Amino acid sequence: MVKNIFKHNFWAKDIGIDLGTANTLVYVQGKGIIIDEPSIVAINQKTGQILAIGQEARKMVGKTPGFISVSKPLVAGVVSDYEVTEQMLKYFIDKAQEGTFSLFSRPRVVVGIPSNITEVEKRAVEDATRSAGAREVYLIEEPMAAAIGSRLPIQDAVANVVVDIGGGTSDIVVISMGGIVASRSLRIAGDKMNEDIIRFMREGHNMLIGEATAENIKIQVGSAYPLKEELSIQVKGRDILTGLPKELTVTSEEARKAMGKSIRNIVSAIKNTLEETPPELIADLLSRGIALVGGGSLLRGLDELVAHETKLPAKIVNDPLTAVVRGCGLVLQDLDALRPILVWNTKEAYL
Repeated sequence: MVKNIFKHNFWAKDIGIDLGTANTLVYVQGKGIIIDEPSIVAINQKTGQILAIGQEARKMVGKTPGFISVSKPLVAGVVSDYEVTEQMLKYFIDKAQEGTFSLFSRPRVVVGIPSNITEVEKRAVEDATRSAGAREVYLIEEPMAAAIGSRLPIQDAVANVVVDIGGGTSDIVVISMGGIVASRSLRIAGDKMNEDIIRFMREGHNMLIGEATAENIKIQVGSAYPLKEELSIQVKGRDILTGLPKELTVTSEEARKAMGKSIRNIVSAIKNTLEETPPELIADLLSRGIALVGGGSLLRGLDELVAHETKLPAKIVNDPLTAVVRGCGLVLQDLDALRPILVWNTKEAYL
């Protein structure tokens, strides 16, 4: 009896985490999404001290002295710096658990990860999450979580195609009866498009710009398909030839040209995944179409381009930026029933 009282009254609230290359979102059971911050950490290289995480670290990008590094501990959705990732996760978990009775403050955590990553990479995420304070850790592929978060009928015998374009990876999956029938995962997504724009500005305009400026160009004028009215933006950077400040106008046509190869690779991966899908399920897609999720899905005209290339309807889901973490939250609500769709789970509990 005492055990049940402790379980129901004192355990920390369960947490769902979309551990993204660009942003980390945290869902707390009973509260909803309470954290949406950049996956960025600022470190003093002289002392090894972590100076800032999330929004505070983002403010430092490109503005720090040489002994302070501001970086992303995840590359293409995979842990590249274990210790820093652990500290970042601990920061977010502690922030999510503020006000919880401290003696029993280790929650169960469901973490969204890219599809098709290795067992070693999965273990790294699991270990980092456990070390950051989780009692139990469950991993779910991000496109599966996004499908759940978008309320798609994944348990039915119908095709559900989800294209999740994040910061580090683009995942394409075909889901039917609670399982993945066909899939592709590319390490080409939002960050790669930023790199494309930086390279284009350097080679096409002899101008150096930072990642934040490239991201702004992508958001303000970027497109995957010709627009009815092309856009333009004033961009400031450094002239490579003179080393002096420089300002020029960048159009949506130029941004589209800069990102063209990456966008074509994503569309090609979608088509290749569809080619591997059984004919009986393909027939469903003529009416059901393709669901686009993730921040990259918001690129202007991407849905039109996908529809044009695949000859299937393509639609951006409601609130595509939070689909994965919402799915993690729904998994927490019915963990026992949805356990078969998890790609990794640790059953033992640690106090």
